[in-house]
Amino acid sequence: MSWRVVVIASCCKLDYKMGYMALRSKDGVKKIYIDEIATVIVEKTSVSITACLLSELVKRKVKIIFCDEKRNPSSEVVTLYGSHDCSAKIKKQMMWSKDIKASVWTEIVREKIEKQADFLRELNKLSEADILEGYISEIEFNDTTNREGHSAKVYFNALFGKDFTRSKDNAINAALNYGYSIILSAINREVTARGYLTQLGLFHDNMFNQFNLSCDLMEPFRIIADRRVKERGYCEFNSDEKHDMIGILNSEVIINSERQYLMNAIKIYCKSVFDALCENDISLIKFFEL
Repeated sequence: MSWRVVVIASCCKLDYKMGYMALRSKDGVKKIYIDEIATVIVEKTSVSITACLLSELVKRKVKIIFCDEKRNPSSEVVTLYGSHDCSAKIKKQMMWSKDIKASVWTEIVREKIEKQADFLRELNKLSEADILEGYISEIEFNDTTNREGHSAKVYFNALFGKDFTRSKDNAINAALNYGYSIILSAINREVTARGYLTQLGLFHDNMFNQFNLSCDLMEPFRIIADRRVKERGYCEFNSDEKHDMIGILNSEVIINSERQYLMNAIKIYCKSVFDALCENDISLIKFFEL
């Protein structure tokens, strides 16, 4: 089972050696068994990587994320053929009805807001949590009245203050965006691994977004990044803070009555959503608990 999140934070050469990823640097050679790796994050632009290693990582469905000169995630490697029956999966995906997609999206929105309300109650933000509970009762099919958006404003103001907005350039937003991008990449990994297209979303439908479906599916998991940022109270967001945020992938949650690492929970959740879409049954969706 893959579980390691490998962060390449210094100059080195990455190569493939008999089932291992070899890291060659001035300090010598280190090896990591590829079958243990879930994600590789290349932070330094001075890192070189061989095509042979890339090919082996892709075969094993390892997520590879490349960062820019500021060490922010800028791109990722997504396999074109994540499943042996991807043609059949894509045909099914294109046949998902508007009603089942809207039903699934409604459940995702409800779950997201419920998790936000629960977190606010933990922080003793009871009046704001009550407002979110009210929004949950007002959710309409496909969230046509945008209760998600109204909840977000109340939620973030309760977490970070009345003057906080998601558009500000500060450490909090930098940390949130970084955490969300890490979670999105993990979702992308599961979507493509199961043979579906990330471009064809349930609700998100931006022609310039190649991850519309993943943006839909990740919504309930944003709370994981939110909690880390609130707990840490970052005043700046540099290399050490980024490494700390990456650790959310190794956090534990409960799903399907079992405690799982987040990476495994994402796998279980994504499969359940696809089952719900293909079987036209939203009761099949399995959400996680903290």
